Amino acid sequence: MTASDLVPVPIPDRVAVLIGSCMPPHVLNAEIEAECAAREVGRFRGPLCTEDRADREYALSALARANKVLAAWNPGLTVRPGRGW
Repeated sequence: MTASDLVPVPIPDRVAVLIGSCMPPHVLNAEIEAECAAREVGRFRGPLCTEDRADREYALSALARANKVLAAWNPGLTVRPGRGW
């Protein structure tokens, strides 16, 4: 028997607020920062100029910092960047 891939399903705002109320504020901030950094990392493609490489490295470091906080709270919350990783 093989496990199927889970499809992400959007959750209602009230459910998200309820989930967020159970987490400390620094974990919520780290989750937001990780999502933004992952989106930023996925934005860079192809041959990168020096400034783009520096921006990508900065976004990767922000993602790593946020993931460190998220993994300390719950390892399942860590965020991976999309395309381009």
